[in-house]
Amino acid sequence: MLSYLHAFHAGNFADVQKHGALTLAISMMQAKPSAIACFDTHAGSAIYDLKSERARKTSEADAGVQKLWASRSALISEDWQPVISVLSRFNAGEGQLTVYPGSPAWFRRFLRPGDSLTAFELHPTESGQLADWAANQKVRVVHDDGLKGLLKQLPPAQPRLMALIDPSYEIKSDYSDVAMTLHKAFHKCRHGVYLVWYPILTSGLHTTLKQAVKDSPLRKVWCSEVHLKSPPERGMTGSGMLVVNPPWGFEERFSAMIADIAGESVLGLSHEYSWLVPE
Repeated sequence: MLSYLHAFHAGNFADVQKHGALTLAISMMQAKPSAIACFDTHAGSAIYDLKSERARKTSEADAGVQKLWASRSALISEDWQPVISVLSRFNAGEGQLTVYPGSPAWFRRFLRPGDSLTAFELHPTESGQLADWAANQKVRVVHDDGLKGLLKQLPPAQPRLMALIDPSYEIKSDYSDVAMTLHKAFHKCRHGVYLVWYPILTSGLHTTLKQAVKDSPLRKVWCSEVHLKSPPERGMTGSGMLVVNPPWGFEERFSAMIADIAGESVLGLSHEYSWLVPE
């Protein structure tokens, strides 16, 4: 199935969590000079117009990144500043955001000489838009299944690895497929930092992924889940991130970031976090 289009959901509360985690992880990894091979398994089209018909049909950004943006002067954690800086680069002025960068655009803003980004996208329309954006960005775009594609690229030429794995989970097998991909990737590149996003639905299907990871040989897996205090009757009630091999201190710093935006005046979240699998 290839019906999912992220344009309907760009900038929602889950994107705030996901891209906050991505930005913190890559910033922390870049404290060391050695090069990083970055992979984005489900890259989408890279740039989203928040004024488009698709975005306005759901208006999910209004309860997500727009509230973060409106509250930016009150954020305590300095780790939000790189996030705000990236948003500022894509949006002129002080009003509401009109453009939201997708995950490949977030990655691209942090690439150094020697770092690389390979972005996978299987959807034909999304892949074409991604390729157009990437033409002058020094980003390699691969029209392929990102889970299979990632495994083909491991181990990378660079000494370090960071991968974002975030399928749409529009088919139930995505949960088990992600767990199996993590298992195989860990076997090929044990030192890699893997960020896995998943939706939290009333069906509870995300527990399949978490249990499969717990039952695997993976070690050092941190779990962050945000839950909407006023969840909708349908759709996502929360958003989760698994971080394999997080940089030292990541969990404390990311938890402080979420605490900044959890209040009712911002995103209205509760945050649950723990080591899903200890070291």
